[in-house]
Amino acid sequence: MYRALRSIAFRFDPELVHAAGLLGYRIPRIHRRRAGGTVSVMGIEFPNVVGLAAGYDKDGRGWRGLASLGFGHIEVGTVTPQPQPGNPRPRIFRLPGDRALINRMGFPSDGADAVVRRLGGRRPDGLVLGVSVGPNGFSDPGRAALDYETLIDRFAPLADYLAVNVSSPNTPGLRSLESGPDLEELLHRLVARRDRHLATLGRALPLVVKLSPDSTDLVSTVAAIDHSGVDGIIVTNTTTRRPGVTFAESGGLSGRPLASMSLETLRRIRDLTDLPLIASGGIMTADDAQERLAAGASLIQVYTGFVYEGPHLVRAIARLSQ
Repeated sequence: MYRALRSIAFRFDPELVHAAGLLGYRIPRIHRRRAGGTVSVMGIEFPNVVGLAAGYDKDGRGWRGLASLGFGHIEVGTVTPQPQPGNPRPRIFRLPGDRALINRMGFPSDGADAVVRRLGGRRPDGLVLGVSVGPNGFSDPGRAALDYETLIDRFAPLADYLAVNVSSPNTPGLRSLESGPDLEELLHRLVARRDRHLATLGRALPLVVKLSPDSTDLVSTVAAIDHSGVDGIIVTNTTTRRPGVTFAESGGLSGRPLASMSLETLRRIRDLTDLPLIASGGIMTADDAQERLAAGASLIQVYTGFVYEGPHLVRAIARLSQ
């Protein structure tokens, strides 16, 4: 049935279809169907290994309904401190023959105040909720750390973990924060900011960082992360490269063409650190997910695979943790 619905949906504008889908997921379904077995990562018990990657529910509009599909965790965002429209449309492009997407969204966000309101209240049983945070596109480069700190303060009481997005290719200058010395300085500040909340929270609040598959110096980047005190790494964001793809639009490529790049980056990072790794990028089947787990990932996140395969993919990956 999902494939039939997808064939109809793919006739329309991708962003319009996505927004319509989120409207449907806004109906809360508190009693969730469980799938898979629990897995402990970063001091948190996840109901299963599969999560929804950041970018799908940017503003926290549909996360409660999405949870009913069997996700063990959902990562809302990327959220910015102040509202911003993102890049001009069109900014999402489907490549069905390649089972891929290209997006150049540029962090469109309703802003922290709106998302905080939507994350309050009752949560679906067992769901782990993450929030991805990033700076406003109009902020001065020197203000990025302050933007991240503001978001940590706002979401610490609501999130089970926080993800620092320094790797989106669609916000000018953002990936400059991913270099070794700058990244270590930034993450030291953010870990210190997170630590201010721990006594009040009375629980763990892991801080993870999401990396690009396009990094030219993973050794120094991972060393900086190790020295900073963060708790894990998400591997990977989208790529600006076009492996085997001839579509000319700019933006971040996700889906099947990203799979080998993301897997290779995961393996390289696994050799460089003992931190928990969350695999994302090009995971289109349960076999892809199993390959990432075998390569050292503790958790899986899907986005483009979910767009193309639907809830069946979520349930299939969740069963891997049984």
